[in-house]
Amino acid sequence: MTDPARPEAASPSVDFPGRDRLLAAIDDAVSRGDDQAVTKAVRHALCRLIRDPDVRLPAFVHEPIADHYARREIYRSPRHGYSVVAMTWGSGQGTPVHDHAGLWCVEGVWRGELEITQYELLESDGERFRFRAGGGMQAGPGSAGSLIPPHEFHTIRNPSPDAIAVTLHIYQAVMERCSKFHPLGGEWYAREGSILLTDAVA
Repeated sequence: MTDPARPEAASPSVDFPGRDRLLAAIDDAVSRGDDQAVTKAVRHALCRLIRDPDVRLPAFVHEPIADHYARREIYRSPRHGYSVVAMTWGSGQGTPVHDHAGLWCVEGVWRGELEITQYELLESDGERFRFRAGGGMQAGPGSAGSLIPPHEFHTIRNPSPDAIAVTLHIYQAVMERCSKFHPLGGEWYAREGSILLTDAVA
């Protein structure tokens, strides 16, 4: 999903308006118990906070990077272990089919529009995997969705020819690697392990 040649940025402590409100809501949500309850609570909190004018992500997350979508970690919980990553999607930027390495995730759209397509894993044969595209959706500002393994395979793309999109991703833990899947023909894909790096914050 990311380029292993990119230098990894150190995990920062980023301040921004409404940061404490955002983190308090996530802290409350992750104490709910099972994955279904946690992700539902995080999803509802994100939908509410994205619309809150007092919560404003730092200015740098609105700056795209020309050759890849930006992946900037803005918080890592020392108590609960979750990670908050802001992603910036330039025009046409997106992901291949990929997983989340067995971690749940809640993704909220802060700005712009994204196309999200989920994939159903039908079977596997060694490093070959057969997927079928499921429901696709257009996600706009204030919307949020969750991915809970094993239903974690999906793509994300910014379809706009001129506008950027910004999303906030709450991961169960720091996601340092994932699998991405390249089409072989028909419904078959080849798996490739990918190290996930972060871009510098400023």
